[in-house]
Amino acid sequence: MIRTPARELPAPDGYTISTDPARLDRDLVHHWLATDTYWAAGRPRERQDRAMDGSLNFGVYETASGRQVGYARVVTDHTTFAWLCDVYIDRAARGRGLGGALARAVRDHLAPCGLRRIMLATADAHGVYERAGFRRVTDTGTWMTYGTEDRTAPAAPETGAAPAAGPAPGAEGHAPGVDSEHAP
Repeated sequence: MIRTPARELPAPDGYTISTDPARLDRDLVHHWLATDTYWAAGRPRERQDRAMDGSLNFGVYETASGRQVGYARVVTDHTTFAWLCDVYIDRAARGRGLGGALARAVRDHLAPCGLRRIMLATADAHGVYERAGFRRVTDTGTWMTYGTEDRTAPAAPETGAAPAAGPAPGAEGHAPGVDSEHAP
């Protein structure tokens, strides 16, 4: 089985992207996902820890302070397939291209594995992923799903403001994934 070693990856100036699990702020990642996403709202900490333990994790960090400002995880066999999920950029760091940089870092980090496909699902960040080279699935007739929950993006309030549980649709730098248990 091919495993990708922990390393630092290309990132915008002033930021570092790393796959080193020791650098992750697990408390912060859980807080972000459980309180500020539509796909993992209310996810218990123990469940988040299990998800992280079984995944290849990516952190985005401010170079100067070392503070974590983003996260993504990949569920993969390192041979044929990968599922990109739980992508999150801290609200204060959005608009700096970090979401796209993180998606490209994941793609490039996995390239030596020779995967047939990297999949993800998003309700509100298609442009971020398209700019990183991903494309929309046009033939969904072959995909099937099994799950116990249906997690979908909440409707925006009539004021047009972002829903309380998630960022404004299309917000630059926000590149959400979905809970891997609810893949298309």
